[in-house]
Amino acid sequence: MAVTAPTNAPAKSTAGAAKIETRKLFIDGEWVDSSSGEMIDVLNPANGEVVGRVQSATRQDVDRAVDAARRAFDEGKWSGLGYADRAAILWKAADLLEQRTQEIARVESLQTGKPLKLSADSDVWFTVDNLRYYAGAARRIDEGKSACEYTGPHTSFSRREPIGVSGQIAPWNYPIMMMAWKVGPALAAGNTIVFKPATNTPLTALDLARCFQDAGLPAGVLNVITGPGAEIGGYLARHQGVDMIALTGDVETGKQIMQAASGTLKRVHLELGGKAPFIVFADANQEAAVQGAVVGGFVNTGQDCTAATRIFVEKPIYDEFVNKLTRAAKKVRVGDPFDKSTDMGPLISETQRERVEGFVERARQSGARIRTGGRRPDGLDTGWYYEPTVIDGVESESELGQKEVFGPVLTVLPFEGEDEVLEKANSVPYGLASSVWTSDVFRAMKFAKDLRFGCVWVNDHLPIASEMPHGGYKQSGFGKDLSPYSIEDYTQLKHVAVELGNEPVKAWHYTSYGDAPAETPAEPTTDEERTGKA
Repeated sequence: MAVTAPTNAPAKSTAGAAKIETRKLFIDGEWVDSSSGEMIDVLNPANGEVVGRVQSATRQDVDRAVDAARRAFDEGKWSGLGYADRAAILWKAADLLEQRTQEIARVESLQTGKPLKLSADSDVWFTVDNLRYYAGAARRIDEGKSACEYTGPHTSFSRREPIGVSGQIAPWNYPIMMMAWKVGPALAAGNTIVFKPATNTPLTALDLARCFQDAGLPAGVLNVITGPGAEIGGYLARHQGVDMIALTGDVETGKQIMQAASGTLKRVHLELGGKAPFIVFADANQEAAVQGAVVGGFVNTGQDCTAATRIFVEKPIYDEFVNKLTRAAKKVRVGDPFDKSTDMGPLISETQRERVEGFVERARQSGARIRTGGRRPDGLDTGWYYEPTVIDGVESESELGQKEVFGPVLTVLPFEGEDEVLEKANSVPYGLASSVWTSDVFRAMKFAKDLRFGCVWVNDHLPIASEMPHGGYKQSGFGKDLSPYSIEDYTQLKHVAVELGNEPVKAWHYTSYGDAPAETPAEPTTDEERTGKA
């Protein structure tokens, strides 16, 4: 059996009775009702129960939020503050979030179904770290290039300035962390924001907005609207009052957002899907690679765009590795997210589980071998659980080898040499994350260069840092989250040239107005020239 469900009875949550809270929209510094008066239920994926209700915003509410953000930007409520003042508010928001870690982590696990240890010790902790990083980065936005006289009579220098109103759309897999990845650099750069969380995981975005409000963020600088994604997200991307749109989501949604944004030629920032290769050579530390594959593949129930989904293993160790990986996958503890021993919770929804089941069933029918998993677990009859699954016997060109499953499904494929595995690893339309496992430093450096992915880990998979960029190649999007590069994405560059001589007529003006200046006779340089004598 692939999971460790304690009994055959439905799992009983240790979270206690969920308090159903009704949340409002956050617009112009106030908590307000939507214009529709309609509400959206937020469900717990572990049991299908309602754990919260949020407002169902309309286009009218989007207009209100954009107008508030525009006023705040035009009046300089945020960009007009000194860098130290902006940094202090970001840092205070991080402190308030840290103080509320357990409370907010609990809400995060209720709405996502992820284990509490992942919410508290990874997601919320890293969100605090992100905000503190951006608080520091907010004090050194400019790239620090010298002011120089490139033309001669002008001193030129560059300015990095905020873009304006940023519309931001977050996914459901890492709700609070993805909010920080967007809000942090946008605020550090001086922008104002209209933020839309995913429809089924909006609660912690509103919690984080409360932290910013309590930290003293001026009204209108951050606005949070909740509502149906296709309606509200698309309208936000088309909105004339929005200067930039940022999305983390799947590729098809990214294409729709780009199309919607094209009408106003607003800047677009996209972090989209992934199909990460996990390449294991025969000289690798096998125990470390097996452990890395389990962690990297089943983290957050595989609902991670950087998840290790294609496990390429060199043929001499293939059978041994697959056996070890299968045994390790069977030890993954699936169950109640609030049980300290749980490693993996449910998928986000019934729809998502059915999608994952469809991938596995089609692979099964095409001749794939299900080494473990591939079904709903016994003893977990409530909630949208699925077993950790290991599959081999598929081709790299197959659906399972090419498309993003977004669930706890690892595909294992053999390879014979470097050229073959590089070609197969790079063959997908995605390019977000990858890893290579080897003890050969020369091979590691070669693969770091040749893998067409925005991140290459060597002998590890998943770790990220606030100081380093995260973003994709190819259809995984463009623009970077984290690091100074994310702040650059939320700025625009201006050249300033200051004329130094205060002369009314410049030497080059004649090319458009007036006559060329008369040639000045050359100064005599010899006695003969001065006297006119030969």
